[in-house]
Amino acid sequence: MTQTIAPRVRTLVLLLLAATGLLLAGAGPVSAHAALTGSDPRQGAVVDKAPAQVSLTFSEKVALSDDSLRVLDPKGKRVDRGDPANPSGTTYAVHLHGGLPDGTYTVTYQVVSEDSHPVAGAYTFSIGAPSQTSVSASAQTAGGGVVGTLYGFGRYVSYAGFIVMVGAAAFVLACWQPGAGVRALQRLTVGGWLALTSATLGLLLLRGSYTGTGKVGDIFDLDLLGQVLQTKTGAALVSRLLLLAAAALFIAVLFGAYEKREDEEKRDLTFGLAIGGVVVSAGLAASWAMSEHASTGLQAGIAMPVDILHLLAVAGWLGGLAALLTALYRAPADTPLDTSAVRRFSRLAFGSVLALVATGIYQSWRQLGSWSAFTGTRYGQLLLIKIGLVVVLVGIAWVSRRWTGRLAEAVVVKPRESSDAVEGAEEKEPAHASSSGKGAAASGKKGGDSGKKGGDSERATQLARQQAAIDTARQKQRRDADPNRFGLRRSVLAEAGVAVVLLAVTTMLTSTEPGRTEEEAKAATSASAADASSAGALTLDMSFDTGGEDGKGVVRVDLDPARVGGNEMHVYVQRPNGRAFDIPEVKVAFTLESQDIGPLPVVPDHITTGHWSASGVQIPVAGEWKVAVTVRTSDIDQTTVSKNAQIG
Repeated sequence: MTQTIAPRVRTLVLLLLAATGLLLAGAGPVSAHAALTGSDPRQGAVVDKAPAQVSLTFSEKVALSDDSLRVLDPKGKRVDRGDPANPSGTTYAVHLHGGLPDGTYTVTYQVVSEDSHPVAGAYTFSIGAPSQTSVSASAQTAGGGVVGTLYGFGRYVSYAGFIVMVGAAAFVLACWQPGAGVRALQRLTVGGWLALTSATLGLLLLRGSYTGTGKVGDIFDLDLLGQVLQTKTGAALVSRLLLLAAAALFIAVLFGAYEKREDEEKRDLTFGLAIGGVVVSAGLAASWAMSEHASTGLQAGIAMPVDILHLLAVAGWLGGLAALLTALYRAPADTPLDTSAVRRFSRLAFGSVLALVATGIYQSWRQLGSWSAFTGTRYGQLLLIKIGLVVVLVGIAWVSRRWTGRLAEAVVVKPRESSDAVEGAEEKEPAHASSSGKGAAASGKKGGDSGKKGGDSERATQLARQQAAIDTARQKQRRDADPNRFGLRRSVLAEAGVAVVLLAVTTMLTSTEPGRTEEEAKAATSASAADASSAGALTLDMSFDTGGEDGKGVVRVDLDPARVGGNEMHVYVQRPNGRAFDIPEVKVAFTLESQDIGPLPVVPDHITTGHWSASGVQIPVAGEWKVAVTVRTSDIDQTTVSKNAQIG
């Protein structure tokens, strides 16, 4: 049965990993966890004289380098003095050179948020009047490209390695101690350790390029590696490597000296291994908790221990599930997985689920902050998917628990019938050999003796092959005939499949801007727009979807001073993630339906990536004007969105 099922298991695992890869590949660049909430000059502003500095305000503290904030003139030349300062709170500023001429200037920023994720973006402002610029506002990216994909894959492998290593070791120590002598479980645990170690080393090398240039050639830059080691994330990765050395010693003892000890000595060693294992596992979990979401924001002192407990519960449940699946399919006949071990794991999994629910509720409240964030933010939407997968997983686990209750004997039992068949065959074969020997003796004693020896050797080999084939066939028949074992194996295999997808969604979730931060950034942007509106300017944001590939985004129309007569208009097109979106065409039309005026078409000039501008936009009379924007994202995909606003 093992030989028959193993290829199916491998095939399913490969398919699930492929699906997981598609999920991760479709995730795109890592979403920023620190959002730009304000700037001076603000986006699209036209100022009368050159400012002495440009300042940016983020939703949380960020880490900067000398080139983190740059200001470029219309020709792409830097006009800032470098070395950005932090005058107050979460506001960062860079001073400009004097005597700057009129034109459109581009501000680019690339920083690292407090929870270790890169943040990049760009916007424009103008001195005197807008002008053409050679700078692409979308060129500033972080966390994307080949390096971003490799970094995301490394994060997934590190989570998977931790879960498998910790969960498999816990399964052996707490649920099935004879499993310490099972080679398949040894390989599973060591494989988890190798995956986590190699992924951690890879993340350490990728980190500098991931948060900086994004170039593959910078992965092995020792200067960047030295800078990474001085950061919070670098320290966490190095600490993880040191703890993995201790974990290697733990694994060596668990599958070496522990397996060879007598029962009396085993009890004492079990307690020591349990304490040491919990300490090392908690330390490894802390290397994530102390450098990512839990380490920043609201109640960080409570969130970090909760995050550690959450990770340990995930490992106990999903990693133990991987070990149980391995034992069900690969346990040898001389070390059967007994029912009591399955029941002990069922209790361990139930406790882990309770811990996951409790810690998950707290983390959801902390990261979302409101019910609307469940559906209104990407983090909330991913969290809903995760909750759905957990519910499915718990449902399948309940089915597995029922099969466990029905299971009354060991999973692998060596059939007694096969031994009886072999014994009968052995009795018949010597008799046959004896009669053959007598016939041969009639033609000569020496020749008969020689023929008998050769025939016995050949028949012994055949007997051994027959016995092995009979044992395998009887064992397969016995396992297939037991519906309880068959049902348990299938339900656990289904659990493992859902768990692989759940881990992929969780990895994406840890790389997505928390809903609370996203909503706070939106609120700050709205407040900024309201301030601008009260000062006489009008800002309208409209979401669009042309229906084609890459057809979703947001268009913003700024009209200043939004009064009768000539106005300055700026149009900004962004992707859903906030980055500048360059499209083939944008058109605007103004209609005053109450007086049957319009539509008055305006075709703005393309200034830079995602930015269009028009001067002297004439509004003939005051009233409730309909502002319609036509967006074309390809040769055939376009749509028109509109909003009403009081002008004049």
